[in-house]
Amino acid sequence: MALNIVLFEPEIPNNTGNIGRLALATGSKLHLVKPFGFEITDSRLKRAGLDYWQHLDITTYESVEDFFRRHKNAKFAFFSSHGHKLHWEISFEEDLFLIFGKESVGLPKSIIDAYKDHLYKIPLYSEHIRSLNLANAVAIVVYEGLRQLS
Repeated sequence: MALNIVLFEPEIPNNTGNIGRLALATGSKLHLVKPFGFEITDSRLKRAGLDYWQHLDITTYESVEDFFRRHKNAKFAFFSSHGHKLHWEISFEEDLFLIFGKESVGLPKSIIDAYKDHLYKIPLYSEHIRSLNLANAVAIVVYEGLRQLS
């Protein structure tokens, strides 16, 4: 049951390390799209990923354009607080690409506009927060996908 976790321009090494651990634990593939807000050798990334990092199925891309060029026929689900559909409305399938934006600003507006029909959000039940931590959001979506696929 392979899902693809895609991080567009991740900024926080601890989040990326935790998402790497999640990817390994769930049999998912991790895709990291540059530029990063840290060095891939950052000790915080390795600490969060512990000694699992070398076991990850991971691919890096030079840019968002590089990512889309290499996966032009793939199926995508994008995640943003601007989505109108909820994450459990996704029809999960093998090899689906789950795409998350950077921590500070989310997905680029051009992506949100281009993929409105594939844009989802995780419901928030408090008006006092605007978003979840990226690693938490990825975990929620990936485990919903595994639940549906099993």
